[in-house]
Amino acid sequence: MSSLTRIGRRVVRRLPSLSARQAAALCGAGVLCAGVAAAALTGHPRVATALLGLLAGVTLALLLVVLRRLAGVQKAGLAAQRDLRTTVEEMQRRLVAAVERERLTAGDRHLELAEAIARVKQVADRKAGSAQVLGLPREFEATVQLFQGFVPRAPMPSSGDWALNPTDLLELLHLIRIRQPRLVLELGSGTSSVWIAYALEQSGGRLISLDHDAEFARRTRAVLAAHGLTEVAEVRDAPLTPASIDGRDYPWYDPETLADLHDIDFVLIDGPPAAIGADARFPALHMIEKRLADRATLIFDDAGRKDEQAALAAWTERYEGLTREGEILGRHAVLAFARPPAMAAAHG
Repeated sequence: MSSLTRIGRRVVRRLPSLSARQAAALCGAGVLCAGVAAAALTGHPRVATALLGLLAGVTLALLLVVLRRLAGVQKAGLAAQRDLRTTVEEMQRRLVAAVERERLTAGDRHLELAEAIARVKQVADRKAGSAQVLGLPREFEATVQLFQGFVPRAPMPSSGDWALNPTDLLELLHLIRIRQPRLVLELGSGTSSVWIAYALEQSGGRLISLDHDAEFARRTRAVLAAHGLTEVAEVRDAPLTPASIDGRDYPWYDPETLADLHDIDFVLIDGPPAAIGADARFPALHMIEKRLADRATLIFDDAGRKDEQAALAAWTERYEGLTREGEILGRHAVLAFARPPAMAAAHG
């Protein structure tokens, strides 16, 4: 009796939460039950049996409806589970792809640093002299600083040998960052072209590189394209032609390749190479002076060599407004050019 009472109380508590259809079905079942009881008590067994059969049919129909709804709920749950699984798998794929991209990027940086270390070790193994060996920590530190300042989008070409070494590159990029040139002219293309282009991409400048070797120029263009820097940097084929200065002919870049350039405010003189002949870089200032901005910076690589020293002395004597600045780290000379006011007015 107590269990029936508990069941009754539980049903009464749940009555307010029933829907209209559920309440109607419950009332109908109650009416049928009452009819069965009344028919049995009044001596009408057939009526009671009929009402009991009707009650069983209604109960079965309700049970089928409930089972159908449960099947629908189960189907919806399975569909939601599939959608959730698909979403989780897609998130896993994206996460794995992102991790893989980061791993490959880190691998590229590790490879570049490993190549730089291998190059430093190679120089040390050559035992070229105590000065080179003592300079190895400085070059290694410069390499680390270079890669801290930029995140290349592709493996960087090697530095050293004929290219600017890390120390020279570090000073070059430092000068570009603080002086913010709008147009940089590079005589001789290569590794430095890529580093300069990255620096100018940040500051909004433009690089024009000249190279007398068509194959080397093609390779530099390919590297720039791999790094996505073709909008910033251009490498021009500039075959060597005779440049006549004070009655002497020097092999130098075809001046037609400079015809459209004006207001150059930063120059890197890293060519032609010494193998071309004596005083190969001497014509540079004579050929570009009229195309310089009223104020410009000139970087003269390999300034310690005899021919370059002679060129520097001749330039500072010949061109008013050209002064030599102190070098910070590397093997190049830094020159400041300021066109005299009278010449600037005529030039403008």
